[in-house]
Amino acid sequence: EAMARAAAAFRGWEETSAVERAAILDRAADMLQHRLPELVALIVREGGRTQGDAVSEVREAIDFCRYYAAQAREKFAEPILLPGPTGERNTLSLHGRGVFVCISPWNFPLAIFVGQVAAALAAGNTVVAKPAEQTPLIAALAVRFLHAAGVPADALALLPGGGRIGAALVADPRCAGVAFTGSTEVARMIAQTLATKPGPIVPLIAETGGQNAMIVDSSALSEQVVRDVVASAFNSAGQRCSALRVLFLQEDIADKVSMMLCGAMQTLRIGNPTDIRTDVGPVIDDDARYMLERHSRKLDSFAAPIYTCVLDDELTENGSFFAPRAYEIDDISRLEHEVFGPILHVVRWRSGELDAVCDAIAATGFGLTLGIHSRIDETVG
Repeated sequence: EAMARAAAAFRGWEETSAVERAAILDRAADMLQHRLPELVALIVREGGRTQGDAVSEVREAIDFCRYYAAQAREKFAEPILLPGPTGERNTLSLHGRGVFVCISPWNFPLAIFVGQVAAALAAGNTVVAKPAEQTPLIAALAVRFLHAAGVPADALALLPGGGRIGAALVADPRCAGVAFTGSTEVARMIAQTLATKPGPIVPLIAETGGQNAMIVDSSALSEQVVRDVVASAFNSAGQRCSALRVLFLQEDIADKVSMMLCGAMQTLRIGNPTDIRTDVGPVIDDDARYMLERHSRKLDSFAAPIYTCVLDDELTENGSFFAPRAYEIDDISRLEHEVFGPILHVVRWRSGELDAVCDAIAATGFGLTLGIHSRIDETVG
């Protein structure tokens, strides 16, 4: 029913001027800004994010609305004039495709959800959005704001639920495009489903995770390295697709940086995210905690522990908390898939092995971010 109603509403929404669509997204941004404390509270309570992370997320959602509003005005309001021979006029006119299915994750339950939906709406598509099953309340509030800002009810539908719902939406013949953020495995399944559908090729816009690495050479400032490592590996309890998973330390400074990392991890406050003093909250649910515990047990069989944060007994008994920890391993190839949580893997490398390090990272086959700490321009380049 949602797909049918969104398909029926497409023509009217697509014919709404790009200027008006942009104005609606700007009004939605204003609403998000005005209701920031309420949104922060809901992100903390439902998503388990700390208050600092939640504030940043609301600001990111506001930025998405304003960015795509600007893009609508720039690219959709008037045909784009293209270069052409003298006496000939060539223009490019952009239009929506139809019903876009937007499938978003729980780790950024407001920002990524709003970003996907705002982009599709700005381009003139109607949207059926399926948030992560762990965080439907945040998505529902965002949809309420978008409807109040002026998005027609049939142009934006919310379908909370699990993977079965998302699979049905992707397979529906009225699906004209998919925006997905999540695991590489699920992205491949979506791509395979879309590839078998008759008719026009259905685009898939997918953002997935990876073995995100940071390469540190002996010229780096150890204090800056440790600060960035702790923030990237353990903010949001390591539950970001861009989080640092593998730290490559040049052997000359590895002992020093590892010792400083231990000290920095000792200062992390792990606890209830409603407490403003908390640095690291819980992981999203018990399934995530069990997965991290299994990976830790596997690491215990071959890796050298660097440091494991201490959890209060009350936390382990009353929530899905997992202590941030760091291990030293001999090679990135030990990691067969991304481990989504606050576990850092450290690999040492010797001078002259930088090319081999880059090859090893590339050989994992996937990745989203890369960090470099070096004061040597040739190394960075």
